[in-house]
Amino acid sequence: MYTAYVADTPNGRKLIIALEELGLDYRVRHVDLGAGEQFAPEFLQISPNNKIPALVDERTGQGLFESCAILVHLGRVTGKLIADEDVVLQWLFLQAASVGPMLGQLWWFRHAAPERNQMALDRYMRETQRLYGVVERRLAVSAWIAGDAYTIADIAFYPWLATYDELGIAPRDYSHVDAWLRRIAERPAVARAQSKMRKV
Repeated sequence: MYTAYVADTPNGRKLIIALEELGLDYRVRHVDLGAGEQFAPEFLQISPNNKIPALVDERTGQGLFESCAILVHLGRVTGKLIADEDVVLQWLFLQAASVGPMLGQLWWFRHAAPERNQMALDRYMRETQRLYGVVERRLAVSAWIAGDAYTIADIAFYPWLATYDELGIAPRDYSHVDAWLRRIAERPAVARAQSKMRKV
Protein backbone atom coordinates (compact mmCIF):
# COMPACT_ATOMS: atom_id res chain seq x y z
CA MET A 1 0.00 0.00 0.00
CA TYR A 2 1.29 3.42 -1.00
CA THR A 3 0.05 6.86 0.00
CA ALA A 4 0.34 9.37 -2.82
CA TYR A 5 0.45 13.00 -1.73
CA VAL A 6 -0.75 15.02 -4.71
CA ALA A 7 -2.53 18.08 -6.00
CA ASP A 8 -4.14 18.45 -9.42
CA THR A 9 -1.03 19.62 -11.25
CA PRO A 10 0.98 17.98 -14.05
CA ASN A 11 3.45 16.56 -11.53
CA GLY A 12 0.64 15.25 -9.35
CA ARG A 13 -1.08 13.69 -12.36
CA LYS A 14 2.02 11.84 -13.51
CA LEU A 15 2.29 9.94 -10.21
CA ILE A 16 -1.34 8.80 -10.29
CA ILE A 17 -0.99 7.72 -13.94
CA ALA A 18 2.07 5.65 -13.03
CA LEU A 19 0.37 4.00 -10.08
CA GLU A 20 -2.63 3.12 -12.26
CA GLU A 21 -0.47 1.83 -15.11
CA LEU A 22 1.47 -0.38 -12.70
CA GLY A 23 -1.66 -1.66 -10.95
CA LEU A 24 -0.31 -0.79 -7.50
CA ASP A 25 -2.41 -0.51 -4.36
CA TYR A 26 -2.53 3.11 -3.24
CA ARG A 27 -4.58 5.80 -1.61
CA VAL A 28 -4.61 9.47 -2.49
CA ARG A 29 -3.93 12.21 0.02
CA HIS A 30 -4.78 15.65 -1.35
CA VAL A 31 -2.34 18.42 -0.46
CA ASP A 32 -4.13 21.77 -0.56
CA LEU A 33 -1.49 24.06 -2.06
CA GLY A 34 -3.71 27.14 -1.75
CA ALA A 35 -3.99 26.57 1.99
CA GLY A 36 -0.23 26.02 2.30
CA GLU A 37 -0.43 22.38 3.40
CA GLN A 38 2.82 21.71 1.52
CA PHE A 39 4.60 23.71 4.23
CA ALA A 40 3.24 21.67 7.13
CA PRO A 41 6.02 20.14 9.27
CA GLU A 42 4.70 16.60 8.75
CA PHE A 43 4.78 17.05 4.97
CA LEU A 44 8.28 18.52 5.18
CA GLN A 45 9.43 15.22 6.68
CA ILE A 46 8.42 13.48 3.44
CA SER A 47 9.21 16.22 0.93
CA PRO A 48 12.08 18.49 2.07
CA ASN A 49 11.45 20.85 -0.87
CA ASN A 50 7.78 21.34 0.15
CA LYS A 51 6.61 20.19 -3.29
CA ILE A 52 4.13 17.59 -4.48
CA PRO A 53 4.04 14.81 -5.34
CA ALA A 54 5.42 12.63 -2.60
CA LEU A 55 4.95 8.93 -2.06
CA VAL A 56 5.11 6.84 1.11
CA ASP A 57 5.43 3.05 1.11
CA GLU A 58 3.23 2.23 4.09
CA ARG A 59 4.85 -1.20 4.50
CA THR A 60 8.32 0.20 5.08
CA GLY A 61 7.66 3.83 5.96
CA GLN A 62 9.98 4.93 3.15
CA GLY A 63 9.10 8.34 1.76
CA LEU A 64 10.05 9.58 -1.69
CA PHE A 65 9.91 13.04 -3.22
CA GLU A 66 10.54 14.53 -6.70
CA SER A 67 8.17 13.15 -9.30
CA CYS A 68 10.70 11.70 -11.74
CA ALA A 69 12.68 10.05 -8.93
CA ILE A 70 9.43 8.44 -7.75
CA LEU A 71 8.72 7.18 -11.27
CA VAL A 72 12.19 5.62 -11.50
CA HIS A 73 11.71 3.95 -8.12
CA LEU A 74 8.36 2.49 -9.16
CA GLY A 75 9.78 1.31 -12.47
CA ARG A 76 12.69 -0.40 -10.75
CA VAL A 77 10.70 -2.11 -8.00
CA THR A 78 8.11 -3.43 -10.45
CA GLY A 79 10.44 -4.04 -13.39
CA LYS A 80 7.88 -2.33 -15.63
CA LEU A 81 7.67 0.79 -17.78
CA ILE A 82 11.40 1.42 -17.68
CA ALA A 83 12.75 -0.58 -20.68
CA ASP A 84 16.19 0.86 -21.59
CA GLU A 85 16.92 2.72 -18.37
CA ASP A 86 19.74 4.87 -19.73
CA VAL A 87 17.49 6.22 -22.49
CA VAL A 88 14.55 6.66 -20.11
CA LEU A 89 16.70 8.63 -17.66
CA GLN A 90 17.91 11.06 -20.33
CA TRP A 91 14.34 11.98 -21.22
CA LEU A 92 13.26 12.13 -17.59
CA PHE A 93 16.04 14.61 -16.87
CA LEU A 94 14.92 16.73 -19.82
CA GLN A 95 11.36 16.74 -18.54
CA ALA A 96 12.36 17.64 -14.98
CA ALA A 97 15.04 20.20 -15.89
CA SER A 98 13.40 21.95 -18.84
CA VAL A 99 9.84 21.01 -19.74
CA GLY A 100 8.37 21.32 -16.25
CA PRO A 101 10.07 24.61 -15.32
CA MET A 102 9.63 26.35 -18.68
CA LEU A 103 6.01 25.32 -19.28
CA GLY A 104 5.25 26.04 -15.64
CA GLN A 105 6.61 29.58 -15.97
CA LEU A 106 4.65 30.17 -19.17
CA TRP A 107 1.45 28.99 -17.47
CA TRP A 108 2.10 31.24 -14.46
CA PHE A 109 2.75 34.37 -16.52
CA ARG A 110 -0.34 33.65 -18.66
CA HIS A 111 -2.76 32.82 -15.84
CA ALA A 112 -1.48 33.77 -12.39
CA ALA A 113 0.81 36.79 -12.65
CA PRO A 114 -0.70 39.90 -11.02
CA GLU A 115 0.21 42.00 -14.06
CA ARG A 116 1.10 41.27 -17.67
CA ASN A 117 4.81 40.92 -18.44
CA GLN A 118 5.28 40.71 -22.19
CA MET A 119 9.02 40.08 -21.99
CA ALA A 120 8.48 37.04 -19.76
CA LEU A 121 5.59 35.79 -21.91
CA ASP A 122 7.70 36.03 -25.05
CA ARG A 123 10.68 34.30 -23.45
CA TYR A 124 8.73 31.38 -22.02
CA MET A 125 6.61 30.98 -25.14
CA ARG A 126 9.74 30.71 -27.31
CA GLU A 127 11.24 28.14 -24.96
CA THR A 128 7.99 26.18 -24.75
CA GLN A 129 7.74 26.07 -28.54
CA ARG A 130 11.36 24.93 -28.73
CA LEU A 131 10.70 22.10 -26.27
CA TYR A 132 7.56 20.98 -28.09
CA GLY A 133 9.80 20.92 -31.16
CA VAL A 134 12.35 18.69 -29.41
CA VAL A 135 9.64 16.17 -28.57
CA GLU A 136 8.08 16.51 -32.04
CA ARG A 137 11.39 15.56 -33.69
CA ARG A 138 11.81 12.64 -31.31
CA LEU A 139 8.32 11.29 -31.97
CA ALA A 140 8.86 11.63 -35.71
CA VAL A 141 11.43 8.82 -35.48
CA SER A 142 10.32 6.93 -32.35
CA ALA A 143 6.96 5.45 -31.40
CA TRP A 144 7.37 6.60 -27.79
CA ILE A 145 9.57 9.11 -25.97
CA ALA A 146 12.24 6.60 -24.92
CA GLY A 147 12.01 4.18 -27.84
CA ASP A 148 9.69 1.44 -29.02
CA ALA A 149 7.93 0.92 -25.68
CA TYR A 150 5.65 3.11 -23.55
CA THR A 151 7.59 3.99 -20.39
CA ILE A 152 7.69 6.28 -17.40
CA ALA A 153 9.25 8.87 -19.74
CA ASP A 154 5.95 9.12 -21.60
CA ILE A 155 4.11 9.36 -18.29
CA ALA A 156 6.41 12.20 -17.17
CA PHE A 157 5.92 14.27 -20.33
CA TYR A 158 2.24 13.61 -20.94
CA PRO A 159 0.54 15.80 -18.27
CA TRP A 160 2.77 18.74 -19.17
CA LEU A 161 2.41 18.60 -22.95
CA ALA A 162 -1.33 17.91 -22.66
CA THR A 163 -1.80 21.46 -21.30
CA TYR A 164 -1.13 22.98 -24.74
CA ASP A 165 -4.45 24.85 -24.81
CA GLU A 166 -3.68 26.60 -21.51
CA LEU A 167 -0.25 27.51 -22.88
CA GLY A 168 -1.47 28.91 -26.18
CA ILE A 169 0.19 26.14 -28.19
CA ALA A 170 -1.52 24.94 -31.38
CA PRO A 171 -1.41 21.12 -31.56
CA ARG A 172 -1.60 21.24 -35.37
CA ASP A 173 1.94 22.67 -35.32
CA TYR A 174 3.19 19.48 -33.64
CA SER A 175 1.39 16.63 -35.39
CA HIS A 176 3.51 13.83 -33.90
CA VAL A 177 3.06 15.20 -30.38
CA ASP A 178 -0.67 15.54 -30.98
CA ALA A 179 -0.99 11.92 -32.16
CA TRP A 180 1.08 10.72 -29.19
CA LEU A 181 -1.10 12.69 -26.74
CA ARG A 182 -4.22 11.10 -28.23
CA ARG A 183 -2.77 7.59 -27.95
CA ILE A 184 -1.91 8.11 -24.29
CA ALA A 185 -5.29 9.67 -23.48
CA GLU A 186 -6.95 6.50 -24.79
CA ARG A 187 -5.11 4.23 -22.35
CA PRO A 188 -7.50 2.84 -19.68
CA ALA A 189 -5.06 3.54 -16.84
CA VAL A 190 -4.76 7.16 -17.92
CA ALA A 191 -8.54 7.53 -18.01
CA ARG A 192 -8.77 6.08 -14.49
CA ALA A 193 -6.05 8.43 -13.27
CA GLN A 194 -7.74 11.45 -14.82
CA SER A 195 -11.00 10.49 -13.10
CA LYS A 196 -9.25 10.22 -9.72
CA MET A 197 -7.50 13.55 -10.21
CA ARG A 198 -10.80 15.30 -10.97
CA LYS A 199 -11.96 14.19 -7.53
CA VAL A 200 -8.77 15.66 -6.03
